[in-house]
Amino acid sequence: QVQLVESGGGLVQAGGSLRLSCVASGLTFSTYAMGWFRQAPGKEREFVAAISRGGANANHADSVKGRFTISRDNAKNTVYLQMNSLKPEDTAAYYCAAAKMLLYNRVVVNPTSYDYWGQGTQVTVSS
Repeated sequence: QVQLVESGGGLVQAGGSLRLSCVASGLTFSTYAMGWFRQAPGKEREFVAAISRGGANANHADSVKGRFTISRDNAKNTVYLQMNSLKPEDTAAYYCAAAKMLLYNRVVVNPTSYDYWGQGTQVTVSS
């Protein structure tokens, strides 16, 4: 069956960095657009970043633009989220997601368009 397994979360001080990874199995990774979302306690899940099947196109939420970067390695079935200059408001559970996509360069922002989700990894940023 399809599995998305996130790792790399943890506790970090404000201004620090973390790199999240999400390894996919049970699917043909290169046929899926990928995304990262996050959910803080008491808040709705929100879009963080998305990347197209080949990695040529990416989209980042305004709140993380210039600080976070999404990338992927299709040979390793892995999508990454490099997070720099972390702020306390970045504290949340971070989830990766996969969307089956025919269009090679399309990015997917809408969470309802994703087919599979990981279990999440917690990121906590202390002030």
